[in-house]
Amino acid sequence: MDQMQYALLTEILGRWKADILESLLRSEEIDVVLIQDSVAGSTQQTSFTPVKVYVPRASLKRARDLLKSFEEG
Repeated sequence: MDQMQYALLTEILGRWKADILESLLRSEEIDVVLIQDSVAGSTQQTSFTPVKVYVPRASLKRARDLLKSFEEG
C-alpha cells in the first residue's frame, strides 16, 4: 500500500465490524485496505483485535461521511 495515496479512516475493534464497513465503502466505489495486527506474541488474529481501515486520500471526505452514517446506524 502506498502511504502517500491512502489515509487512515478509522480503527475498529472487531474484524466483523470492519468487514461490514468495507462492504459499505466498496458499494460506494471506494477502495478499502484493512490491516489487522496479530495479538502480541501470536500469529493468530482474533475478532477483538483492532483493524485499521485505509481509503484513498481522494475519497477520504466521502468515506468519513459514510463512516459517520455507519456509526449512527
